[in-house]
Amino acid sequence: MGAKSARIEIQLSKEQKALIEHAAVYLGCSVSDFVLGNAEQAAKAVIEEHERIQLDRVQALRFVNSLFSPPSPNGPLKAAAKEHRTQVHSR
Repeated sequence: MGAKSARIEIQLSKEQKALIEHAAVYLGCSVSDFVLGNAEQAAKAVIEEHERIQLDRVQALRFVNSLFSPPSPNGPLKAAAKEHRTQVHSR
């Protein structure tokens, strides 16, 4: 991890501040470390939730089967491919 030079400022109620301070005391850390650690953990969880695709068993089997036995291209897909060939020139 690089040097800490970026800052975030937030406004919160007295009750929220007291709650955070209380929790930090229980963990034996500073308020800054408590807030940063929990914000970082929450950020990672949100990113993980939005960037990972999780399939159940049926969905996974359907996905694998479509890779091994893809359906034939339909009319709209063929038309899109033809249009693409007329507009995109490969080197």
